[in-house]
Amino acid sequence: MVKTTRMTRQKKLILEILRNTDTHPTADWIYEQARKQIPDISLGTVYRNLNNLKQAREIMELNYGSTFSRYDGNPHNHYHFVCDSCGRVFDLDLPLLDNLEGEVESRTGMQVTRHRLEFYGYCPDCRQRQPGEAEQ
Repeated sequence: MVKTTRMTRQKKLILEILRNTDTHPTADWIYEQARKQIPDISLGTVYRNLNNLKQAREIMELNYGSTFSRYDGNPHNHYHFVCDSCGRVFDLDLPLLDNLEGEVESRTGMQVTRHRLEFYGYCPDCRQRQPGEAEQ
Protein backbone atom coordinates (compact mmCIF):
# COMPACT_ATOMS: atom_id res chain seq x y z
CA MET A 1 0.00 0.00 0.00
CA VAL A 2 1.42 3.36 -1.04
CA LYS A 3 1.08 6.02 1.60
CA THR A 4 0.32 9.49 0.30
CA THR A 5 1.57 12.44 2.30
CA ARG A 6 1.58 16.18 1.94
CA MET A 7 4.38 17.63 -0.20
CA THR A 8 6.07 20.03 2.22
CA ARG A 9 8.75 22.50 1.19
CA GLN A 10 11.41 20.30 2.80
CA LYS A 11 10.18 17.12 1.12
CA LYS A 12 9.96 18.85 -2.26
CA LEU A 13 13.54 20.11 -1.92
CA ILE A 14 14.87 16.68 -0.90
CA LEU A 15 13.13 15.06 -3.86
CA GLU A 16 14.49 17.75 -6.18
CA ILE A 17 18.03 17.19 -4.87
CA LEU A 18 17.74 13.46 -5.48
CA ARG A 19 16.21 13.80 -8.93
CA ASN A 20 19.00 16.18 -9.99
CA THR A 21 21.92 13.90 -9.14
CA ASP A 22 22.96 10.49 -10.34
CA THR A 23 25.46 9.90 -7.53
CA HIS A 24 23.14 7.93 -5.20
CA PRO A 25 24.00 10.14 -2.21
CA THR A 26 23.85 9.50 1.52
CA ALA A 27 21.42 11.30 3.82
CA ASP A 28 24.31 13.41 5.13
CA TRP A 29 25.12 14.65 1.61
CA ILE A 30 21.45 15.41 0.96
CA TYR A 31 21.31 17.27 4.29
CA GLU A 32 24.32 19.43 3.33
CA GLN A 33 22.73 20.27 -0.03
CA ALA A 34 19.35 21.05 1.56
CA ARG A 35 20.96 23.39 4.13
CA LYS A 36 22.11 25.62 1.25
CA GLN A 37 18.45 26.48 0.60
CA ILE A 38 16.87 25.85 4.00
CA PRO A 39 19.61 26.64 6.57
CA ASP A 40 17.55 25.55 9.59
CA ILE A 41 16.55 22.13 8.23
CA SER A 42 17.54 19.34 10.61
CA LEU A 43 19.14 16.01 9.78
CA GLY A 44 16.15 14.34 11.45
CA THR A 45 13.82 16.13 9.03
CA VAL A 46 15.90 14.87 6.12
CA TYR A 47 15.77 11.26 7.38
CA ARG A 48 12.03 11.48 8.09
CA ASN A 49 11.31 12.85 4.62
CA LEU A 50 13.56 10.29 2.94
CA ASN A 51 11.60 7.58 4.72
CA ASN A 52 8.26 9.13 3.69
CA LEU A 53 9.41 9.45 0.08
CA LYS A 54 10.58 5.84 0.11
CA GLN A 55 7.25 4.63 1.51
CA ALA A 56 5.43 6.65 -1.16
CA ARG A 57 7.69 4.95 -3.75
CA GLU A 58 9.02 8.29 -4.96
CA ILE A 59 12.64 7.23 -4.32
CA MET A 60 14.64 4.07 -3.64
CA GLU A 61 16.79 3.34 -0.60
CA LEU A 62 19.92 1.38 -1.45
CA ASN A 63 21.40 -0.49 1.48
CA TYR A 64 24.63 -2.33 0.81
CA GLY A 65 25.25 -3.64 4.31
CA SER A 66 27.27 -0.64 5.42
CA THR A 67 26.36 1.69 8.26
CA PHE A 68 24.59 4.12 5.92
CA SER A 69 22.15 3.90 3.05
CA ARG A 70 22.31 5.63 -0.29
CA TYR A 71 19.27 7.07 -2.03
CA ASP A 72 18.17 6.99 -5.64
CA GLY A 73 15.81 9.56 -7.14
CA ASN A 74 14.71 7.04 -9.78
CA PRO A 75 12.01 4.92 -8.11
CA HIS A 76 11.59 2.55 -11.06
CA ASN A 77 13.16 -0.88 -10.97
CA HIS A 78 16.65 -0.75 -12.48
CA TYR A 79 20.07 -2.22 -11.86
CA HIS A 80 23.20 -0.82 -10.25
CA PHE A 81 26.96 -1.27 -10.39
CA VAL A 82 28.95 -0.68 -7.18
CA CYS A 83 32.66 0.05 -7.49
CA ASP A 84 34.70 -2.02 -5.04
CA SER A 85 37.41 0.63 -4.98
CA CYS A 86 35.73 4.06 -4.71
CA GLY A 87 32.29 2.91 -3.53
CA ARG A 88 30.37 4.92 -6.14
CA VAL A 89 27.06 3.51 -7.31
CA PHE A 90 26.12 3.73 -10.99
CA ASP A 91 22.79 3.15 -12.72
CA LEU A 92 22.99 0.53 -15.46
CA ASP A 93 20.92 0.88 -18.60
CA LEU A 94 20.01 -2.78 -18.98
CA PRO A 95 16.74 -4.49 -19.84
CA LEU A 96 14.85 -5.69 -16.78
CA LEU A 97 14.78 -9.40 -16.17
CA ASP A 98 11.04 -9.46 -15.49
CA ASN A 99 10.83 -12.99 -16.87
CA LEU A 100 13.07 -13.99 -13.96
CA GLU A 101 10.31 -12.98 -11.53
CA GLY A 102 7.83 -15.22 -13.38
CA GLU A 103 10.32 -18.07 -13.35
CA VAL A 104 10.80 -17.76 -9.58
CA GLU A 105 7.02 -17.68 -9.10
CA SER A 106 6.40 -20.75 -11.25
CA ARG A 107 9.18 -22.77 -9.60
CA THR A 108 8.44 -21.81 -5.99
CA GLY A 109 4.78 -20.81 -5.78
CA MET A 110 5.86 -17.51 -4.19
CA GLN A 111 4.54 -14.14 -5.37
CA VAL A 112 7.39 -11.87 -6.47
CA THR A 113 6.66 -8.15 -6.20
CA ARG A 114 10.14 -6.93 -7.16
CA HIS A 115 13.76 -8.00 -7.36
CA ARG A 116 17.14 -6.41 -6.90
CA LEU A 117 20.24 -7.16 -8.93
CA GLU A 118 23.60 -5.48 -8.43
CA PHE A 119 26.95 -5.82 -10.10
CA TYR A 120 30.27 -5.26 -8.32
CA GLY A 121 33.74 -4.58 -9.65
CA TYR A 122 35.82 -1.58 -10.67
CA CYS A 123 34.59 1.55 -12.44
CA PRO A 124 36.58 2.93 -15.41
CA ASP A 125 38.15 5.69 -13.27
CA CYS A 126 39.48 3.22 -10.69
CA ARG A 127 40.66 0.80 -13.37
CA GLN A 128 42.62 3.62 -14.97
CA ARG A 129 44.18 4.73 -11.66
CA GLN A 130 45.20 1.24 -10.54
CA PRO A 131 45.51 -0.93 -13.63
CA GLY A 132 47.20 -3.89 -11.93
CA GLU A 133 45.00 -3.96 -8.84
CA ALA A 134 41.61 -3.46 -10.47
CA GLU A 135 42.00 -6.27 -13.00
CA GLN A 136 41.76 -9.12 -10.52
